Amino acid sequence: MQRRTRRRGLLGTLAAGAIALQPLCGEAQVAASPGPWRYQASLYVYLPTLDGTSRFPADPAPGLPSIEVDVGNIADKIQGFFFASFEGDNGRWGFFTDFMYLHAGNDKQGSRDFNIGGVLDASTSASLGWDLRGSIWTLAGKYRVLSNPATKVDLLAGTRMAHLEQELRFDIAGAIGALPPRARSGTAGRTETLWDGIIGVKGRHVFGEGRRWSLPFYLDVGTGQSKLTWQAAAGVGYAFSWGEVSLLWRYLAYEMKSDKPTHDLSFNGPMLGATFSF
Repeated sequence: MQRRTRRRGLLGTLAAGAIALQPLCGEAQVAASPGPWRYQASLYVYLPTLDGTSRFPADPAPGLPSIEVDVGNIADKIQGFFFASFEGDNGRWGFFTDFMYLHAGNDKQGSRDFNIGGVLDASTSASLGWDLRGSIWTLAGKYRVLSNPATKVDLLAGTRMAHLEQELRFDIAGAIGALPPRARSGTAGRTETLWDGIIGVKGRHVFGEGRRWSLPFYLDVGTGQSKLTWQAAAGVGYAFSWGEVSLLWRYLAYEMKSDKPTHDLSFNGPMLGATFSF
């Protein structure tokens, strides 16, 4: 019930924001006439913490019920990453794309951050190793609804793809009922690809001497093969002759449908980026 209320709240917030912008659009100085394309390319470092739960099948270990692990308490190491975005504008219209690749995981001894068939005896623990290799790609069209010397706001509509490859290594110790010895250790893997439609809003407000400082912001929400996905980012930027350096806080979350191996997954942390304009 809480998650359903949260989904409705996110959709309501986004819809309310779009409605609130309508009176401003008539007064805004929007560049309606197409002209030369203008582009921005960004590279950034993102250092998120991971949270969520994943369920692995019994296929690699006959006789073992599905294992559900709390990945937020296991995956505290980011082993590799690549993050970039690119966008273009021509008059009111434009496009935006963002790509994130992340390799995370860790090994944990004596862990109790898991369940077997929904039941975990008090004496049961395990040596767990979990790895995630994931690619998340967002692609959207933009339509500028507000543009003046201080503030620019774009509405977004598009899609997000998530390709997630997970591997679990386990060695279980303790009382686990009639579980056969051969099922106490092994390796399990899951791979899934999700496509979701998204709508959102993206913009910035500039201020200060020479209008070098800015407050960039981004919000989207969507659904499709996942029950809910949403993303939010906000922070501060400083402009140079070649582009901008920005520091933001970014949160990206997935809530999955019941038939998916991943129950929920979120990335939450600071992001430092450099944007080049041309």
